[in-house]
Amino acid sequence: MATMQEFLDALASKEPVPGGGGASALVGSVGAALCSMVANLTSGKKKYAQWQEDIERILEETARLQQRLQDLSLADEEAFLPLSAAYGMDKADPMRPQVMEKALKGATEVPLEMMRTLAKITPVLEELCQKGSRLAISDAAVAAVVCQAAMKGASMNVWINTKMMEDRVAAETYEAEADNILNEHLPRCEQVYQTICKELRNGK
Repeated sequence: MATMQEFLDALASKEPVPGGGGASALVGSVGAALCSMVANLTSGKKKYAQWQEDIERILEETARLQQRLQDLSLADEEAFLPLSAAYGMDKADPMRPQVMEKALKGATEVPLEMMRTLAKITPVLEELCQKGSRLAISDAAVAAVVCQAAMKGASMNVWINTKMMEDRVAAETYEAEADNILNEHLPRCEQVYQTICKELRNGK
């Protein structure tokens, strides 16, 4: 596992990976980690004792989601390798279209899985908005913004691959799922952010 500095140096270089997909997954893992932070700062506090079991469940869930997104950041790099190889094939090679299509689907499935994973953070955010320590509630708002960004970023890596697919049925299926995730979860994350923002700005 690369250090943060190594990842950022590689991201800033002219190498094709890591790229936007890996960055989106990493950003999403930061969102999950922020949720863990809020839950940890809530756990064991008398004021929130009624939600202790929920907070413990959230801690387990966010740890799993954080690790899954970290794994997907690496998987995104691995999924690009067959696509890079396909691009390098002689255009006259009769196998190129078939190889390219398979590689495009593989490169699409990873960011789509990122989106599915990020969608699982949304209900956690909604719970923390209600049950999280008010001393750390701003961090839940940051997590909501971060998860929005990660979902949008991952979706770009769906579109860039589906637009080149010959199999339009598969492409449209991928796109429809990505659209459904964005349409449901971006507004829910935004609602968490706006709710917390209103609370903080009104000084409640």
